[in-house]
Amino acid sequence: MIPVSDGSDFRPERLGVWGGQEMFTADRARTIAYAAATNDPIRQHTDGVYAPPVFAVVPIMVPMADAAMSVVPDDLMLRILHGEHDFRFHRPIQPGETLEVRARPIGIEGKSSGVVVTAHIETHSRDAGDLVNEQFFVGFFRGGVFDGRRGEPSPAHGFDEQLRAREPDFTMAHTFDADQTFRYADAAGDPMPIHLDDDFAKAMGLPGIIIHGLCTIAMLSHGLITRVSPDDPARLKRLAVRLSSPAFPGQTVTTAVWATSSHDGRDRYLFETWSDSDKFVIKDGLAEFEQPVDKESI
Repeated sequence: MIPVSDGSDFRPERLGVWGGQEMFTADRARTIAYAAATNDPIRQHTDGVYAPPVFAVVPIMVPMADAAMSVVPDDLMLRILHGEHDFRFHRPIQPGETLEVRARPIGIEGKSSGVVVTAHIETHSRDAGDLVNEQFFVGFFRGGVFDGRRGEPSPAHGFDEQLRAREPDFTMAHTFDADQTFRYADAAGDPMPIHLDDDFAKAMGLPGIIIHGLCTIAMLSHGLITRVSPDDPARLKRLAVRLSSPAFPGQTVTTAVWATSSHDGRDRYLFETWSDSDKFVIKDGLAEFEQPVDKESI
């Protein structure tokens, strides 16, 4: 039986409060291992020139989870599922640099089947002193009860239903390997047992081991870069998704991508991903790429 909370033991007074600052060194071997664990083919990532974009979650894994769980009752903590993620890339992580990370919860909202908590995370470079990336994480806690909403929601990134009137500009397919979750857990430092222990996953109400949501997002990121900006992966500036249902080892997922309007020097793409069982895995996908510099005009 799933334990429930009636809302009285949530801690909304912690909204907006930054947690302690943590340090993380982006070891080059680990960034390369992350690329390998997510089947990333991009040369700049496999050679360790840049960390893959979704590697940005590795330095923040603990403070991100701590921020989200700091406002929920103890009996809900292990009920967390990844609901949404919104990356804002100011620049790629440089292998070898030391990063400073901090996180804070910013919103709580009750839903019909649980509670969502939004956390905001910042990653700065201790070496260069600049803001490297920002992230918004939405955790869904199954079984909780919370009346209404407090604080701020995650920034919006909805899908334009009018796009269905035309064919997508391109599609891409990714197949998860049988050992994908084990490889990803090691490279990302994400040992959640729902991704590694079949019996535990079933005890949590799942059909079995599920693919890490962030692994799915990482594979989409390099698929998008390969199609949109293969020579310059640093042009990816925003990547936002809503995780709709889990994917499983051995499954193939297909992503349809529509190019939409450009704005403020960025090209926008909306996308959605479904599995070979016709279930949506990702909805409300948004990618923004900085437009390439026209060198002839310089």
